[in-house]
Amino acid sequence: MNNIFKNFIFIFFTILFIYSNAKSEVEKIKIGVLVPMTGANKEIGQLILKSTRMALEDIGTNIIEIYPKDTASDPNQTLMSAREFSKMGINIVIGPVFHKNLLYLDELENIKFLSLTNKIANLPKNVVSSGINATSQLNAIKKFIKSNGLKKSIFLMPQENYEEEVKKAIKQSNIKLSKIHLYNIEPTKLTKQIEKITNYKIRKQNLADEIKRVENSDLPDKEKQIEKLNKRYTIGNLKFDSIIISDFDESLKSVMTSLLYTDVSPKSKYIITFNQWFDESLINEKTLQPIYYPSINKKNLDNFNKKFFKKFKEQPNHLTLLSYDLIGLIYYLSLETNITELDKLFKKKNSFKGKIGIFEIQNNKINHRLNFYQVNDGKIKKIF
Repeated sequence: MNNIFKNFIFIFFTILFIYSNAKSEVEKIKIGVLVPMTGANKEIGQLILKSTRMALEDIGTNIIEIYPKDTASDPNQTLMSAREFSKMGINIVIGPVFHKNLLYLDELENIKFLSLTNKIANLPKNVVSSGINATSQLNAIKKFIKSNGLKKSIFLMPQENYEEEVKKAIKQSNIKLSKIHLYNIEPTKLTKQIEKITNYKIRKQNLADEIKRVENSDLPDKEKQIEKLNKRYTIGNLKFDSIIISDFDESLKSVMTSLLYTDVSPKSKYIITFNQWFDESLINEKTLQPIYYPSINKKNLDNFNKKFFKKFKEQPNHLTLLSYDLIGLIYYLSLETNITELDKLFKKKNSFKGKIGIFEIQNNKINHRLNFYQVNDGKIKKIF
């Protein structure tokens, strides 16, 4: 009797093992990866592919298979590669990297593309922007403004090709602004515009008038007051308590330098910018501090960078961390439902915690719940 029972158990687990293996073969998750593998941006593509490989190892599953194909940073090549994915039965793709390569992808309605771009305007219906978009950043800025009781925030925006994108984000975030100003990034024009925004000439004249008034007065401490006034640059209240600047790199520094020139100090008014990815050059500019901005979790970013460098002996970029998290996101969503029904998952409200932070998914969009940082005296401090 015992032998019969043992044989039954053996046969049962053998059948279960065979069934499980057959099932796992059927349920393989095939993920396409569309990145530049040739051309000027091929290094970016190689870094992204390495990060997806690292993600697979960290997840520790054998049900995910990665299929990379080249975009050559060209919309036509991107479409050709995407068509090959369609023939292979792949319905979920990470990429492409650049917004311009999305141009023809609406032809492939059966594929969901998780693009690494952070632009959300004019996206095809089958494309989800997974980058750190302007709406995510303004949601974090809105939270910071509210927590600090700021009531008069002005918004400075360069006259660049992402103007439409930022305006859409302002509307979606429902952030309250006193005024929106567009500026020309050309230095001479920029300075004149900042002078106008800050009423610099009027405030400068106020100082001159006050010095003259004191000089012609009979005040007992006249000399002391004149000495004090001569140390100032302007007199007069500003019509804002904080400035949000949607700019980066040297252009951002030019705006902040112009604000200093017009006697608007970051020590007296909150200077808030978009995500600077912990730019070292900005951290070293102590005269422009304190400065505030939303970003991904710095500790997670530092840990990821160390791990990536240890494994590949290369420095990653922010796209590598994003692509790493997208592998985890797809795997997580596949546990929720069949991979062929991903479109439904991107429409209903959902969330996923990755290295970047919290992915918030709804209505075919991904927003990120970002942290907030202060840079002051050359040091970075996490606010929330």
